[in-house]
Amino acid sequence: MNKDKFSGSVDQVKGEAKEQWGHLTDDDSKVVEGKVDKAKGKVKEGVGEVKDTLSK
Repeated sequence: MNKDKFSGSVDQVKGEAKEQWGHLTDDDSKVVEGKVDKAKGKVKEGVGEVKDTLSK
């Protein structure tokens, strides 16, 4: 697992936590922020997978 894949996974976990906290507290901005973090994490993870593929 390279740095991008790991960072992407961490961003997805943080995003999920923010999203759940937003639902719990009825804070729509946290829900949106969590969804953005999750999307950012998925992109980073995809970039890491492409880098792994290209390095082989």
